[in-house]
Amino acid sequence: MGELGTFIRGNGLQKKDFTESGVPCIHYGQIYTYYGTFATKTKSFISEETAKKCKKAHTGDLVFATVSENVDDVCKCVAWLGDEEICISGDSLAFCHNQNPKYLAYYFQTKALADYKRSKVTGAKVIRLHQSKLEQFVIPVPPLAEQERIVAILDKFETLVNDLSKGLPAEIAAVKEQYEYYKNKLLSFPKYNLSA
Repeated sequence: MGELGTFIRGNGLQKKDFTESGVPCIHYGQIYTYYGTFATKTKSFISEETAKKCKKAHTGDLVFATVSENVDDVCKCVAWLGDEEICISGDSLAFCHNQNPKYLAYYFQTKALADYKRSKVTGAKVIRLHQSKLEQFVIPVPPLAEQERIVAILDKFETLVNDLSKGLPAEIAAVKEQYEYYKNKLLSFPKYNLSA
């Protein structure tokens, strides 16, 4: 990873700094409790004054949570695809690169990372994966066209699994409609004259 891009460590942003509106921000804890693979809008905001002191992530950057109470949530990331820069909290890293951000974010959900981080994390109650270890993680980097092809396929699966309007409920509705059709077809009989 260290050869693919640059890591920027977040700083100084705490939950008490959140405001109803203002400069968009991502707190590390939200990465594993709120966000999915990518985001175009943030859940939280901070004041202009607080934002002046914070490190930023830009469109296409990955934002990682580097600390958690369990190994599974350490190094979860979200690809920031919004139009503006966002502030990031301490215990998070922004990864600036020139690859397909969704490809990288999907790759960070694989067994390869799960196995790697299990062998590299530190701590017992608070689990961490240090930046230096993340920089050493080896990730395959196919050409951008291949990354885009992979992302297109994974996006379809992500929609089927997670989008309530297009995924499983839509599939269930289609099966119900098919069931009604066949039920009516199978249970429709020619009219017989029973009085004869």
